[in-house]
Amino acid sequence: MADLLTAQPARHPAPTAKAQSLAYLIFERPDLDTAQRFLTDFGLQQVQRTDDLLYLRGTGPAAYCYRVHRAAKARFVGLGLSVSSPAELDRLARLPGATTIAPSPHPGTGALLSLTDPSGFTVEVVQGCQPAEPLSYRPPLPFNHADAQPRVNSTQRPPATPPEVLRLGHLVLEVADFQRSCGWYTEHFGFIPSDVQVLPDGSPAVTFMRLDLGDTPADHHTLAIAQGFMAAYSHSAYEVIDTDAVGMGQKVLRERGWTHAWGIGRHILGSQIFDYWQDPFGAKHEHYCDGDLFTADRPLGVHPVSREAMSQWGPRMPASFTKPRLTPSNLAALFRNLRRSPDLSLNKLLTLARLFG
Repeated sequence: MADLLTAQPARHPAPTAKAQSLAYLIFERPDLDTAQRFLTDFGLQQVQRTDDLLYLRGTGPAAYCYRVHRAAKARFVGLGLSVSSPAELDRLARLPGATTIAPSPHPGTGALLSLTDPSGFTVEVVQGCQPAEPLSYRPPLPFNHADAQPRVNSTQRPPATPPEVLRLGHLVLEVADFQRSCGWYTEHFGFIPSDVQVLPDGSPAVTFMRLDLGDTPADHHTLAIAQGFMAAYSHSAYEVIDTDAVGMGQKVLRERGWTHAWGIGRHILGSQIFDYWQDPFGAKHEHYCDGDLFTADRPLGVHPVSREAMSQWGPRMPASFTKPRLTPSNLAALFRNLRRSPDLSLNKLLTLARLFG
């Protein structure tokens, strides 16, 4: 029998439900004006705003993809997943800690329940959400390649404005209970591990998971889970139309004084052209385009983890990108989780620090 600590995450043969999309993310922020200013410069568009609540969307049919609640401290709360049938929602409602099913009070309405994942993140599940009218966005720019030149007597002049975010693409979380968290999402929402990055001893460190949409191609990863010493938001990613939109995003955000985190480059696992920015509260947000798509039958890939394994080209991932904030509360979580988590050890943390330091 494989050692449970080195066994790779796997798809579940009979999940409780199969998530159809990553519907939205939920944050708390002490200053909604500042949050909105960054997010609109990033390319999201306001849906609704009250004194205590802000909703934003991309150009696609999702009613919203980003929800911000006013609170005393900045915090990532959790995520929303959509399912296709009332029967799936009923099965999820029978899980421990699930709330009762109720009408959603948020844009798009539908039926809603709430769960808590093994790391303490809120997972809202919505069914029957009504799509919004898609918004217009510029088409991809025509490229003149060496063997095909469609653009003649015409120049490339993309607009010098925030790039239109098309949709929320994926979320990356750090957790202490790695195997339990991966298993929870595969068992209850049908996520399929696309690729796993492993430490030198073979133990998994990062799992990239996609939706099970059968023969319909799905993003290489909609949810990624990384071994950390505590539950934390790593970053979220938002699709834009093309490489020029990624580059224009960098230009606009830099000119408007926001903090750059990493990029531009191309990832290895997922293949996205990426650029990362940090919001005023320290949370990283990624623009990307040209990501891989997999159907449900593609098997798992296993790869060594390292800083070099994160991109094919572009600047090397900075050490600050993964460096944790060692606040008193974070240090308390570190020592607590070293005692209680079966996935966490001092040796594993030292190995991760060596690989990414």
